Amino acid sequence: MSRWKALPGELDPRVRQLVVRLRRLKDHSGLSLRQLAAKTGYSTSSWERYLGGRSLPPREAVEAMARIGGDDPTRLLALHEVAAEAWGEGRAGTSAPDGPNAPEVPEASEATGTADVAGAAGTAGTAHTVEVAGALQAAGADDTGPYNLSAPNEETRHGRSLRVALVAGSVALVLAVSSAVLLAVRLTDGDSRASATPLGSATSSVSPSPSPSGPRTYACEVERIDGRWYAGNSRTRDAVLAEGLAGPEVAEAQCLLRRAGFAPGVVDGIFGPHTKSAVEQLQKRAGLVVDGIIGRHTWGALRR
Repeated sequence: MSRWKALPGELDPRVRQLVVRLRRLKDHSGLSLRQLAAKTGYSTSSWERYLGGRSLPPREAVEAMARIGGDDPTRLLALHEVAAEAWGEGRAGTSAPDGPNAPEVPEASEATGTADVAGAAGTAGTAHTVEVAGALQAAGADDTGPYNLSAPNEETRHGRSLRVALVAGSVALVLAVSSAVLLAVRLTDGDSRASATPLGSATSSVSPSPSPSGPRTYACEVERIDGRWYAGNSRTRDAVLAEGLAGPEVAEAQCLLRRAGFAPGVVDGIFGPHTKSAVEQLQKRAGLVVDGIIGRHTWGALRR
């Protein structure tokens, strides 16, 4: 399996989560970058930039990777929308035409019929051209097709606004449904645990939460349900966690790392260096790829 280089330290966590998920899917498919380029129509150098965190992949590339890796395209595209928003925020006001925000054009040998488009893109050098192309990419335009750089008429502006509104509405709907499902799972899990656990049962717990002025800590109520270990903070089995992220899923992983005999530090729900070191030790013992990132396979080792 691939041993990936570390992502840039300044990369936004939302973009980092998308890149980590794409790396996982690429490893799961067993394809080389050259084979991946042949199947998706995007060049090997483009995939190197996408998977290295140096350029944001277009929606079509993300959807193609989801199909190849057998993942749910809807969820992956939702991550892409969030990452695209973060990517745009990080580069607001940048006018340099050769940055990672410039649209990617697949090579002519791998995307049939795009040689003329690639030549046109290579000769475009004015600031106006770059600004219009960047605006098309931010609005979700297909980066494999030719751009219309003429002044937009009223119908074009109306269509673009409608498309942006539809994309924003879809993302909001996905996030709302996901939040409702998570809340229902947490409430159901809490009710079942309260009715099934007798008073005085032995549980492993971390010291109680400190005063509001101190850092937050999570309790580790470790128990085995249906042959899997749970610590009471999250029931996820496929959330992608990496250094710099925070939340109850990270606290759940820290509790299970401690149960497995590794030291992630304080169970505070923050994925820091101590937690990453403990994850790497677990991955090494379980025979997994040692990258310090918790994905589906690492969750399986923690839950067993």
